[in-house]
Amino acid sequence: MLNKKALAASVSAPPAVFVEDVFSTFLYSGTGASQTITNEIDLAGEGGLVWTKPRNNAFEYHHLVDTVRGGNKTLWSNDTSGESTSANYITSFNSNGFTLGTSSGMNGSGLSMCSWTFREQPKFFDVVTYTGNDTVDRQIAHNLGSQPGMVIVKAVDGTSDWNVRHIGAGTSGFKLNTTQAGDNIWNAYNTDVTSSIFTVSRTNTTYDSYNTNRNGVQYVAYLFAHNAGGFGTAGTDNVISCGTFTSGASVTSVTLGYEPQYVLIKRSDDVGTWIVFDTMRGYTVQGQPDNYLSPNNSDAEVTGSNYGGPTATGFDWYPSGTQTYIYMAIRRPMKVPTVGTSVYNAISRSGTSANATISNVGFAPDFVISKASAVGTGYTPAAFTKLMGAKRFLFTGSTAAEATDNTSLTSFDQNGISIGNDSTNFGVINETGSVFINWFFKRASGFMDAVCFSGTGSATTFSHNLGVVPELMIVKRRNFAESWFVYNQTIGNTKYTLLNYDLGVYTDSTFWNSTSPTATVFSLGTNTAVNNSADTYVAYLFATCAGVSKVGSYTGNGSNQTINCGFTAGARFVLIKRTDSTGDWYVWDTARGIISGNDPYLLLNSTAAEVTSTDYIDPVSSGFEISSTAPAAINANGGSFIFMAIA
Repeated sequence: MLNKKALAASVSAPPAVFVEDVFSTFLYSGTGASQTITNEIDLAGEGGLVWTKPRNNAFEYHHLVDTVRGGNKTLWSNDTSGESTSANYITSFNSNGFTLGTSSGMNGSGLSMCSWTFREQPKFFDVVTYTGNDTVDRQIAHNLGSQPGMVIVKAVDGTSDWNVRHIGAGTSGFKLNTTQAGDNIWNAYNTDVTSSIFTVSRTNTTYDSYNTNRNGVQYVAYLFAHNAGGFGTAGTDNVISCGTFTSGASVTSVTLGYEPQYVLIKRSDDVGTWIVFDTMRGYTVQGQPDNYLSPNNSDAEVTGSNYGGPTATGFDWYPSGTQTYIYMAIRRPMKVPTVGTSVYNAISRSGTSANATISNVGFAPDFVISKASAVGTGYTPAAFTKLMGAKRFLFTGSTAAEATDNTSLTSFDQNGISIGNDSTNFGVINETGSVFINWFFKRASGFMDAVCFSGTGSATTFSHNLGVVPELMIVKRRNFAESWFVYNQTIGNTKYTLLNYDLGVYTDSTFWNSTSPTATVFSLGTNTAVNNSADTYVAYLFATCAGVSKVGSYTGNGSNQTINCGFTAGARFVLIKRTDSTGDWYVWDTARGIISGNDPYLLLNSTAAEVTSTDYIDPVSSGFEISSTAPAAINANGGSFIFMAIA
């Protein structure tokens, strides 16, 4: 029983806050008619900023609308004008997003839109308005609760630049609306910006656009925190970082301590455009194309540039040469899922060989496996990973290196994917005459993670963001032909099996370095198949997440047996592999049928078409049941099996 003091503490303790509670990148299509954007950010109760930009239009500006000034007021980051007033910008701030009016710049028909939403939250973001009074070193109070890493100030009722001060730039200041290098438009940063105030001042007696405190002028300030903690279950995790780095002769790696989903970068020692990357629009790893927008201009999204990308602990920057940059980065989602439908779905569809979208997944997918289930192309399943970039994939039943097909999966979207016409010789996702099953997965703490990395050639560890110990890990070399190597907690850290074959288990300490993974890193040995110097790899990590997924093992008995996964409504996805002998990688899903009768299955390691005439598993509320009719590869008496199930 809790004593009174402990009970009081438990009652008064504030709920944990996660990055997905305070920040969202949300993609939507403009309609020209009122529409509601549901991004799960509480703007009605907490307040914040909505920043939008059309991705496919070079004439519509960046719009910044905040709850303090009101939904009918907008500012443009690429323009010095004062705020514009219209009832058609944002008509309401909601408890789970916002409702758009008919503004052509925020909701124009046919526009492909991006929105970034920042919720007011201590140690993350704050909005402050004030009236200038022409005094020197004036202190303005804020509620960020930590020293800001970046402050942006703009006059709302008159012409002015967007003045930016940044913790990584000393006394230099910048203008969000220009490319110019930093200059001394603020006083010393660290002495006049604290956890409760920031300081503004006239720069001289001349009425100029640098000014942040002109008499009678109305201003808005946006404040962003820096490594202030305050998030996660323990309330100690950082979710936003502002810093500086100097690039070198090759790849520059910036360490944040987490993988970012959003990065804003500006060259600070010379002219350079402001660049915004986010993983929703395509911010990928290891030399793949990146998409970006620039706050200082109205240009459409720039695609195909290679600027680097996120890593498990920060980001890489590819432009070479000795140059200095400032940045702001925001952590990727960190909540542990509570229901399987938030991280997994399966959809069956007929190929059309015409551009299409699959837009009813229920979440923004990070990993997609596609297989022609009945007729058509004779390939093993194709695996697409958002971190690797759209149009790139690996075959799960093949040793082949990463392939590229511009007509395959063309983009990862807000609620699904876009697919091309499959006009090349691959035909992996939309070929006419084929029936496809698409399995969709979302990376989430405690459930699944994907890590792209370059090998070192030496026994080492690589960071991940699963947050728990991986129980199933699959590693594939991307740039050369190689098998898929599988670690499983049950078979141990000196053994492996292969995803692309039906073989059993092999013993070799050079794969996992005889070291089990931890909640933060996984270990690789010196085997070139998983860790050759400078080669590129991808690792998929899975774990048991209560009520959502189960990674486990069982011993066959040749009879009916229930596999209890701790679910309440049965498994919607089941993967099984025999490990003490040969056995394929069997996959069932409820989209094609896990029922009391025949259950269609596919093999991850095979080009074979779907088998529909067998009844090897059956539904059970706690997980699934192995049937007595199952073959030795699934239920041999005394045989050893590993499995993964998702509710």
